[in-house]
Amino acid sequence: MKNEELKLDDDERQRCEVWTRVMGYFRMVSNFNVGKRGEHRERVHFEEDITCCDK
Repeated sequence: MKNEELKLDDDERQRCEVWTRVMGYFRMVSNFNVGKRGEHRERVHFEEDITCCDK
């Protein structure tokens, strides 16, 4: 089987909805106002290190 690259036109693509947690509950980013969308774009993503040790 050959590895063929698939090309999709914009009208064939499915929209991906982004959700985020705000004040303890989840909301769709598309429902944010302009200011909140700007804040969401500026967020810094990180991963926490494990804080407890195995003994």
